[in-house]
Amino acid sequence: MKTTRRSFLKTSALASTAFGATPLIAAPGKKFRTAVIGSGWWGMNILRDAISVGRTKVVGLADCYERPLNASADEVEGLTGDKPRKYKDYTEMLRKERPEIVIIATPDHWHALPAIDSLEAGAHVFLEKPTAHTIVESRAIVKAAQAADRVVQVGLHRRIGPHHVSGMEFLKSGKVGDIGMVRMFVTGGGSIEKPTPNATPPDGMDWDLWCGPAPKRPYNRRLAPGGWRNFLDYANGTLGDWGVHWLDQVLWWSDEKYPKSVFSTGGRPVRGDVVASEKECTSDAPDTQIATYEFESFTATWEHRKYAGPGAEPHRYGCYFYGSKGVFHMGWRDGWTFYPSSRRGQKVHVDPDFDNEKDGHNIPPLWRDFIDAIDNKRAPVAEIEASHRSSVLPMLGMMSYKLGRSIQWDGAKEQVVGDAEASKMLRRDYRKPWTYPV
Repeated sequence: MKTTRRSFLKTSALASTAFGATPLIAAPGKKFRTAVIGSGWWGMNILRDAISVGRTKVVGLADCYERPLNASADEVEGLTGDKPRKYKDYTEMLRKERPEIVIIATPDHWHALPAIDSLEAGAHVFLEKPTAHTIVESRAIVKAAQAADRVVQVGLHRRIGPHHVSGMEFLKSGKVGDIGMVRMFVTGGGSIEKPTPNATPPDGMDWDLWCGPAPKRPYNRRLAPGGWRNFLDYANGTLGDWGVHWLDQVLWWSDEKYPKSVFSTGGRPVRGDVVASEKECTSDAPDTQIATYEFESFTATWEHRKYAGPGAEPHRYGCYFYGSKGVFHMGWRDGWTFYPSSRRGQKVHVDPDFDNEKDGHNIPPLWRDFIDAIDNKRAPVAEIEASHRSSVLPMLGMMSYKLGRSIQWDGAKEQVVGDAEASKMLRRDYRKPWTYPV
């Protein structure tokens, strides 16, 4: 049986508002003084959608690379007539422009300090996922948001994507039965990786500032501006990039807030050995990885391989929820599907549904929800506490991967149990003059 999202919603016993979905049209109101930190490709994706809602006046853009900064400023002026001031130092922008909303779309290692500084400056924050690079950084953002009493929306847009909302309704309805296992996965994309020569940073890029509080290494075009997700000094690989979306889906479905243990293993059997010399480098994230999260009532696994593709498997990415009444697949560009265990049962499929079909994301409704949360002084659908818990899970997986052993996790206290070496990895020292957040 093939079902459209709308017909499914009409027949569902659960309304989408129970899962935090908001109206598609934001209420008219004031325009917020809006600034962007990280004005490259993804920052502008978010900003374009924000502009389309009609509640923003763009006052400032900050980036350590002049090329995207200048191009983005020109585009904003063409779209809106606003003439945002351009900054290399985001703290100067916060001080001079006094924005009411700040969009943060930097690499992961540059999430915590701008988010905290923006909150302390009185701004609401739209923060790209994951929340941070390390667990203590992420918790510091939560505390800053609570202290400032400001709204933080995290870019986990599948929390509000129409077919994800209807799929979550189906999961929570009990039609899949008792679920004992969830398998999250992504496949395909790449082969052997040859080292790329290091080089001089492009004209107009402040490489020292780009590296910021993270370790500084020679500039390499494989690393920046676009490849940093596969360098572990600046991000957490595929598990941190793709995995956080699917781990968030698991926590959205489950009443459990955190696992009791995590184990991850993997490596680079296809991409090859890591190279990091003064002359050349490769990326250093695993091309193959499996992570197991043991919860009280179910087991969740993550797996990725950056090669091969789906092959004989019907789906390239998503989550399988294995229940006593069948298997439910929550997908992305392939919608969601329920495969019943009973031969007399009927397969149910709902097509994918995106607000922006071009990029397959649902940033526009997420932004409208953000504005509505500010207007009505409520929590948004991807609020900071829940998004923090989802972001912690890939961080724990990468900690286990680096250590080569299981981690016992006390989620209520956010402490590793009985492992001093692992406990040290909850944070890391910052490069001077930056100071790690408290």
